[in-house]
Amino acid sequence: MNKKVIKRGLIPYAFLLVFFLVIMTLVNTMNTEVHELNYSKFMKEVESGEVKEITVTPHANASIYTISGKLKDYKSNETFTFSMPLTDETMVKILEAEKEANFTVKTAADASASPLLIFVINYLPTIILIGVTLYAINKVFGKQMDGNRSMDFGRSKARLSNGENKVTFKDVAGLDEEKEELEELIDFLKAPKKFQKMGARIPKGVLLVGPPGTGKTLLARAVAGEANVPFYFISGSDFVELFVGVGASRVRDMFKQAKQSAPCLIFIDEIDAVGRQRGTGLGGGHDEREQTLNQLLTEMDGFGANEGIIIIAATNRPDVLDPALLRPGRFDRQVTVNLPDAKGREEILGVHAKGKIFAPNITLANLAKRTVGFSGADLENLLNEAALLTVRRNKKAITMAEIDEAHDRVLMGPAKKSHKYTEKEKKTVAYHEAGHAVVGIKLEGANDVQKITIIPRGQAGGYNLMLPKEETYLSTKNELLQTISGLLAGRVAEEVMFNEVTTGASNDFEKATRIARAMVTEYGMSDLGPIQFEERQSNVFLGRDYNKAQNFSHEVAKQIDEEVSKIINKQYKVTEKIIKENMDLLKLIAETLLEYETITKEQIDYLVKHGKMPEEEKINDNPNIKEAKLEDLTIEDLQDIAKDEKIKGYEKLTKEELVEKLKQKMNKE
Repeated sequence: MNKKVIKRGLIPYAFLLVFFLVIMTLVNTMNTEVHELNYSKFMKEVESGEVKEITVTPHANASIYTISGKLKDYKSNETFTFSMPLTDETMVKILEAEKEANFTVKTAADASASPLLIFVINYLPTIILIGVTLYAINKVFGKQMDGNRSMDFGRSKARLSNGENKVTFKDVAGLDEEKEELEELIDFLKAPKKFQKMGARIPKGVLLVGPPGTGKTLLARAVAGEANVPFYFISGSDFVELFVGVGASRVRDMFKQAKQSAPCLIFIDEIDAVGRQRGTGLGGGHDEREQTLNQLLTEMDGFGANEGIIIIAATNRPDVLDPALLRPGRFDRQVTVNLPDAKGREEILGVHAKGKIFAPNITLANLAKRTVGFSGADLENLLNEAALLTVRRNKKAITMAEIDEAHDRVLMGPAKKSHKYTEKEKKTVAYHEAGHAVVGIKLEGANDVQKITIIPRGQAGGYNLMLPKEETYLSTKNELLQTISGLLAGRVAEEVMFNEVTTGASNDFEKATRIARAMVTEYGMSDLGPIQFEERQSNVFLGRDYNKAQNFSHEVAKQIDEEVSKIINKQYKVTEKIIKENMDLLKLIAETLLEYETITKEQIDYLVKHGKMPEEEKINDNPNIKEAKLEDLTIEDLQDIAKDEKIKGYEKLTKEELVEKLKQKMNKE
């Protein structure tokens, strides 16, 4: 730790310590009871032998003395005092009385002549007041008031990485193509003359674009770690302040610092906070943000040359950035950091799995297939949640039971086990979820059902995890239509079984309608032809939304609505036909759900093939038995299961005996 930081932190506490010592001294003085005497009374007390002790203290004026002391009948906190001219004659009387009355006489230096006391009385209170004031200001403003830097809002808030927790490309998984794009920057930072000799100009700015949690910040840190150069990092919101001009001043100061340590990297996270397009919105522009953006544009590619400084910025909203920021010469290279595919997810899981203990039957490849659409941050959170659940359940290793529960927590939130359905609601939810499963099984292009549960989570009464059978970048018209059928299947199953409908399918309708409208207005998959009527992304500025030009007439808008309605209604009939043709399968899955509440893809496949659940699933609800064969478990896990099953003397049995005992109990049940 920095010694200057330690000293600076101790100074306020030293002031406080001195302050409390002074207060305690004053309190002790106030508690002392002082009696005023005169010379004649004092001499009477001396002659009568009542004086216990006296102290003679001279004043700065040598002719005046203060005599203080105690009488024999005084309490511990009582004393007397008086001042008088002390002559030799008086002193002789006191000394003679001392010998006769047997009391002690002490002499003390003049307290008023002490430099320390003068300092304590005259200067120390002022110093303490100043110290307390400085400490309070330091706490409020977060800065030390050291002269030139006091109230200095224009200084850059960019922080220089000190090299701790260094990140390299080895710590970044699933982003192979993105790392290749950034290799040039590392080569330039290590050997800039090689590029300058060829006349090549390295990109001044690289914009990392992608959804949240995909590793944009981690990638920027890895570039700095690989290049081994100074790395300044700042958030876009750190530039914008209440006072106009402060942000621009901070930009200038940031580049001034960076020039002194070039070649170096500057990383601006969430640059859309300061780089939004200028002059947008109903209320006009934002003066402070626009001035800050103007200064940033000038520093990146203006009259001043900032050689050796490379800026990396990250955002998940590139559509809102000012076009001047994205032109060549500023952010002239964009690197898209997408959600990882199955291979990338497996690599990311491998990074976050370090230090965690997994059961033997768990493979990262299998986990990667079950986590379609997860970002790197989601995968890290998934494994962390699974580890926390494992500890709470007192297990020795992470099993699929914990991973499944963690998966559901990440997507939907914790299960609401205390929430009680009525029997009618429970049956309705079971048939609703079973309808999704039936269509997913019977339609080749529909999403594959991975898990079904009727335990409420989040805002959902039940939960049906449906994932694409294969990860593809393109979707055919038939696949989109069958996906809509899968989404409508829950409502259809309710209507077929109970001749009434509920509000439980609202989210399904939202997704189905969105797909159908995109087919008509974006993908050209309707009778209106291959025409794009609407943009894929919505405009984020209120002013744009009000002034947006309409690309089609009111007549075409009516036709769009009719086409969307036609797609939905047609697929509703297709779904209804599939459900009615497979009523036995629908009832089988629904009744199984009512009994077990949660079933997985493997159990669904077995159920479809054999008409019943696997035998071991009827034994008990122990997650260890469900997820692995007894022979594959450790003796500690077997003992935990035996304890739950109340098998007597289980701790004395061998592994083979425990397996045999548990199998016998399974057969009985």
